Amino acid sequence: MKPKDYRYNGKAPLALSQAPTGADGKVRAMKDELVQRTEENMEQVARLQERLYAGGREGLVIVLQAMDAAGKDSTIKHVMAGINPQGVRVYSFKQPSAQELSHDYLWRIVKCLPARGQIAIFNRSHYEDVLAVEVLKLYESFKMPQRCLTEDFIPRRLKQIAQFEEYLYDNGIRMVKIFLHLSKAEQKKRFLDRLDKPEKNWKFSGADLESRALWDAYQAAYERAINATATRHCPWYVLPADDKWFTRYLVSEAVLDALQRINPQFPELPPEQADKLPLYRRQLAQED
Repeated sequence: MKPKDYRYNGKAPLALSQAPTGADGKVRAMKDELVQRTEENMEQVARLQERLYAGGREGLVIVLQAMDAAGKDSTIKHVMAGINPQGVRVYSFKQPSAQELSHDYLWRIVKCLPARGQIAIFNRSHYEDVLAVEVLKLYESFKMPQRCLTEDFIPRRLKQIAQFEEYLYDNGIRMVKIFLHLSKAEQKKRFLDRLDKPEKNWKFSGADLESRALWDAYQAAYERAINATATRHCPWYVLPADDKWFTRYLVSEAVLDALQRINPQFPELPPEQADKLPLYRRQLAQED
């Protein structure tokens, strides 16, 4: 039940159909304990984020990818609630605009990368440009040179993404990539809940059923993408998403693990400034 149990770094291939989507009986018996540990993890995350922000030496990108209704929004809301908003930005990447499509596909991503010391959370990401683009064959209508629209279009993009993420790592931007692995049965249950409750109707779209009809194609695309881009420095976490409390615990563990690896520290004052601190204290103490 640690991040390493769900982490893929390229050493062993992912078989998505064999990966768990929910908590087993042993884990369910620990629900209260894990909910408490989630809160404790996020307290540690908040303390480490303060150091990350103050130190300004490394940035962090948290990528959330999933099928519809897997809980990306609620994961952001609950697990990131304790983080200082001054050092965090959340970006949602939906269908590209006409302007975005006129640029290279990483253009809109690069604009949202965090400065060192900051955290960026991507609700969907550059992976949409190899997932939906592959499943829906969107690349066939792209306004690009014919030399770019070859049969290896998707494999080339996956290679580019892996190189891009390694480039970010080498420049002080660490990436935590999370796939919320939802079962088809649980997605149906959540869709029905959205249809049956008026306060949740706004979350449902007919396009959700169109994507659901392509479930197997999307699962295969995710598996290929994860296997092609899982590396030692930029691994994927394939986390069970059927039980939201368990998902939140695992996400908190993955984020905490990343920050602990960064090991951020508060900056130290230069000696000439540190030597003046007693003087400043005396000046303040002498005020009326």
